[in-house]
Amino acid sequence: MQDSRPRPLAIIKAGETFSTLRETRGDFERWVSEGLGPIGLPIVVLDPRRGDTLPSPRQISGAVVTGSHAMVSHRAAWSEATGAWLAQLVAQGTPLLGICFGHQLLAHALGGEAGDHPGGPEIGTVGVDLTPQATDDPLLRGLPAHFPAQVVHWQSALRLPPDAVHLAGNDFEPHQAFRVGPRAWGLQFHPEFDDTVMRDYIERMAPDLRARGLDPAALRGRVAPTVASAGLLRRFGQIAEDHEAAALPG
Repeated sequence: MQDSRPRPLAIIKAGETFSTLRETRGDFERWVSEGLGPIGLPIVVLDPRRGDTLPSPRQISGAVVTGSHAMVSHRAAWSEATGAWLAQLVAQGTPLLGICFGHQLLAHALGGEAGDHPGGPEIGTVGVDLTPQATDDPLLRGLPAHFPAQVVHWQSALRLPPDAVHLAGNDFEPHQAFRVGPRAWGLQFHPEFDDTVMRDYIERMAPDLRARGLDPAALRGRVAPTVASAGLLRRFGQIAEDHEAAALPG
């Protein structure tokens, strides 16, 4: 008799936020889990940096890869192994969402390129523009053609993988979103960040931002809620749930 219980959705913890922010607001995996909403899938958090085993694609209903303060271009052993695992998920058609670091790692793992953005860091609330290809994309369709999103990154998906569908960008970062295959997405922006977290990041990084010629006070003043982009986590959760329901024995 086949098991009719839904398989878990895996949150792959690729990093952690600042320790003092973690004490008051929790960490990346909590923000992602809250953003997914009340989906009918169990959630498991796995941290490949501490040696957690990444399961076979057939053992999970989907995966979300969090952001990280690590850099894809450093090619850490855990990062490279996680990238190879992401390629397996894509090949299997498992729903997958890579956020920031996860977005860059997905691009790198599938033959694109991740590295330092030539323009330096992008941080704060920024405008993102959909491409025409996003019109019928299962994750991004229905979003406004131009919407605000929270960003903080030094590195970027400099080159998308072959056959990737380019879904969103802006003048500073052309590759804000892409899809590979039917249900694997990379998002350079952070749907799990709210405006309070974004202001906190700018505050904590203010000395480095000033050293790079940016104005932290002006960046904080432009931070705003990002309801449209935040809703992408719930939509991804629904995609994973629907995909799992179709796979369960009737």
